[in-house]
Amino acid sequence: MTAVAVKYGELKKLGVEILAMSTDSRFVHKIWQNEELKKMVDGGVPFPILSDAGGKIGSVYGVYDEAAGVDIRGRFIIDPDGIIRAMEALTPEVGRNVAELIRQVQAYQHVVKTGEVTPSGWTPGKPTLKPGFDLAGEVWKKWKPEMAFS
Repeated sequence: MTAVAVKYGELKKLGVEILAMSTDSRFVHKIWQNEELKKMVDGGVPFPILSDAGGKIGSVYGVYDEAAGVDIRGRFIIDPDGIIRAMEALTPEVGRNVAELIRQVQAYQHVVKTGEVTPSGWTPGKPTLKPGFDLAGEVWKKWKPEMAFS
């Protein structure tokens, strides 16, 4: 969450709204913000931290662990029409990648704007693919896996 907070300005420039959520109460969130998060990020986390007491929202999104009574760590990219474009759930011992979140947001925005598709590892300025009959069976001519790493 603090890694996202550090990149918050960049995400806002992309038009992204960030919401954090856990099954902890808003009182726990306040203490966490004051006693921990503000020590990690100047001013603390600048976006809302919502309480999902009872895991109702986490259940809808498939991240509520009923046995433990907690929402597992997840990330969702939801477009302006309310459509989930991407989701990721990781167990607590592996952190998420904010650079990948930003890359995915940029890719979805590019796709919506142009109708093109972005291959693996795409970043702005890299080649895209134009879906259509002419591309069927010809992707190998337009894109190679090593292009994702160059």
